[in-house]
Amino acid sequence: MPERLRVSTGTPWEAKVGYSRAIRVGNMVWTAGTTATDDTGQVVGLGDAYAQMRHCLRRIEAALAQAGARLEDVVRVEIFVTDISRWEDIGRAHAEVFGAIRPVNFMVEVAKLVDPAMLVEVAVTAVIDEDQG
Repeated sequence: MPERLRVSTGTPWEAKVGYSRAIRVGNMVWTAGTTATDDTGQVVGLGDAYAQMRHCLRRIEAALAQAGARLEDVVRVEIFVTDISRWEDIGRAHAEVFGAIRPVNFMVEVAKLVDPAMLVEVAVTAVIDEDQG
């Protein structure tokens, strides 16, 4: 069985709910659903879907790095939003990070996230090139 590398950021939710921020098995990395929260669990970018998406992607980038991956390794992005009419702001933030990388993605509207102030939640899958290690 391949070894599992678990990445934790130490936020209160990880221990309370029982999950890892990211997991690497072989050359694959998956991130948990990531929202725009700070280290104490407080929502940042209140009311601003663009700012929340950018914050989510920064948190994901940091988790990928801890797992030995880069944004360039991302092959799939899953985006859950509470108001699909904000798709352009969210898409703009996505394009700023992934415009040249062009992973597959989807964006779907959901009824709500854990905190009503959360507008977006993002998860990614990455495949690390064998020569990258």
